[in-house]
Amino acid sequence: MTDAYIYDALRTPRGKGRKDGSLHEVSALRLSALTLNALKSRNGLDGHVVEDVIWGNVTQVMEQGGCLARSAVLASDLDERIPGLSINRFCASGLEAVNLAANQVKGGAGQAYIAGGVEMMGRVPMGSDGAAIAVDPSLAMESYFVPQGISADIIATEYGFTREDADTLAVESQRRAAKAWTDDRFAHSVIPVTDQNGLTILDRDEYMRPGTDMDALAKLNPAFQMMGEQMPGFDKVAMLKYPHLEKINHIHHAGNSSGIVDGAAALLIGNKEFGEAHGLTPRARIKATAKIGTDPTIMLTGPVPVTEKILADTGMAISDIDLFEVNEAFASVVLRFQQAFQVDPGVVNVNGGSIAMGHPLGATGAIIIGTLLDELERRDKECGLATLCIASGMGAATIIERV
Repeated sequence: MTDAYIYDALRTPRGKGRKDGSLHEVSALRLSALTLNALKSRNGLDGHVVEDVIWGNVTQVMEQGGCLARSAVLASDLDERIPGLSINRFCASGLEAVNLAANQVKGGAGQAYIAGGVEMMGRVPMGSDGAAIAVDPSLAMESYFVPQGISADIIATEYGFTREDADTLAVESQRRAAKAWTDDRFAHSVIPVTDQNGLTILDRDEYMRPGTDMDALAKLNPAFQMMGEQMPGFDKVAMLKYPHLEKINHIHHAGNSSGIVDGAAALLIGNKEFGEAHGLTPRARIKATAKIGTDPTIMLTGPVPVTEKILADTGMAISDIDLFEVNEAFASVVLRFQQAFQVDPGVVNVNGGSIAMGHPLGATGAIIIGTLLDELERRDKECGLATLCIASGMGAATIIERV
């Protein structure tokens, strides 16, 4: 089995996923094509040079439906002989696209792939595709379905995290993201979004609120308390599943949960022969990938068991990892990861995360791989792990090492 290498990683800035956001007039197709064009241009990808474009995308309806990956290829400057594959593993779709591409290369199914994803949350609302686990009573009742915000609060209750713990993590995410932008740590990876005249629409993450402090967060009401305690009463559902919990502690709100944003990201992944043939130098090797299913009610604990799995598969220990990217879907997700592995918070999400910069669902997994790679290079470190929690109870992880 051959090795799979990352040759390049880039992303767009993340725009506010609202009608007043800078990217609201940009379609998912156009943002995807712009990202593919940037990767093509930076690496001189002429002709039928990659086997496939694997594109993560969660809400696959309206402009994001109909195999957006293939549409994006046709709308881009890539050769029309390159096909496209749209995939959906909820929040880990972008990472799963990378993992799938890497494993295709390792298995000999082509020398190179483009992998990544997109989500235009301001244009295609989250949940607008429907979901059997949420709307079909035969499954929702059997699986004790609750919304993700309730799941995040269940984690906080089960593992003893307070509102102060969550807010402290959120303030630090904002501080780190602001410093990363001030220090130009994203300069190599972030490409500006331009209009049809070449004028810049957005060149930096738009969602950040660097002035956030504990006092400001303390004024925010818990976002999921009403749906938990009143109608439709999801706390009762949770306590049917977990009768040892006498009450759900609702600690999450808009300030310590991931932001709704628009964005796209892409990676160029190939084997050694691909790089040699095209004069490209690999930046990192994809050492291992993993995915796992977990309890669908508490739902968001996946980063812990999938990290245990990937470490066991590789014979590695948590101490072998220099840097971690754990998607900040909610503060309790990261707090639980740090608690489970006794990881120094100083090596987790060192440039901030989705609480500060936003979580464009189908793109985030690819974004954090690029962020992880850039920071390994900046610090001259060797090994990094990226992981995400996933709706309906799953986890995904990837270990990369510099070459």
